[in-house]
Amino acid sequence: MGTQISKQKERRHLVTTEKKALHTLVKTSGDQFPGSDFHPSDRKNWMEGLGPDRLHLYQVVWPGTHDSATNKIGIRFVSRPFAQCQNCSIYRQLVKGTRVLDIRVQQDRRVCHGILSTYSVDVVINDVKKFLSETKSEIIILEIRTEFGKEDPPDFAKYLNDQLGEYLIQQDDAVFHKTIAEILPKRVICVWKPRKTPAPNHGDTLWNGSYLKDNWIDTDLPEKKFENNMDLLGKQPPVKDRRYFYRVENTATPQPDNPIVCVKPVTRRIQAFARLFIAQAFAKGIADRLQIFSTDFIDEDFVDACAGLTHARIEGKAPA
Repeated sequence: MGTQISKQKERRHLVTTEKKALHTLVKTSGDQFPGSDFHPSDRKNWMEGLGPDRLHLYQVVWPGTHDSATNKIGIRFVSRPFAQCQNCSIYRQLVKGTRVLDIRVQQDRRVCHGILSTYSVDVVINDVKKFLSETKSEIIILEIRTEFGKEDPPDFAKYLNDQLGEYLIQQDDAVFHKTIAEILPKRVICVWKPRKTPAPNHGDTLWNGSYLKDNWIDTDLPEKKFENNMDLLGKQPPVKDRRYFYRVENTATPQPDNPIVCVKPVTRRIQAFARLFIAQAFAKGIADRLQIFSTDFIDEDFVDACAGLTHARIEGKAPA
């Protein structure tokens, strides 16, 4: 028992040290970057506000949510804190400015996160369609995957096509260099990642998993996650040369060997350093690699940072 307590004290000390290191980096280097002072007047329509005829798809810095549909997962005050990564609905996230959704499903088409499940994926689709009906020029990346250890929902590709067919942007490498205006009226890039059933083929209306890549670093240590994210981002080609989307997740994950196992207090260790990450990407000369930037419990400031960098790219003030 004494050894375990000692390890936990060391762990807490390490977390505190890493948070202090990131705060020190903010003080010494700052978290300003080209576009950091930009705030969209209407986050619900921030892509339209930037000009669909000026904004190319590869220039977008996409604000995304991690485990997007977990706002009502599990039992409130009991199991929910261990799996909840967002506290508002898919529709509210989109209205706030989110443009990449991360949805995990199981065989019965219910959304899940690990062993816990929540509402049907129909709720997600209906929220997406509601948002699309109220906007004209906002493009969404909807990633849906079968959760690890779960079975694929039957006939799910057909379900997605039936539900979203009129909005789906067909997989085409040429899309990356088109403007938003050239892509419209299609509005949704739907990435379907089954575990066992066949993945979408090249040219399908659904995109396969090779078009949305990331490197998941499973840690509750904020500086470790920050530095690993930066290192892996630097190994990617610039967005202008890529024919896939690359995601960086500004999140920290509870670990089973740590007494703090609720998502919110752990992920908050890194959440405040999103602008610092962008600023450091500029300092290291790799800001032209940043594309999808995701977070837990998304807020307006995170959206503004992504929209601001997107605006700077359009204006020629930031590389892309």
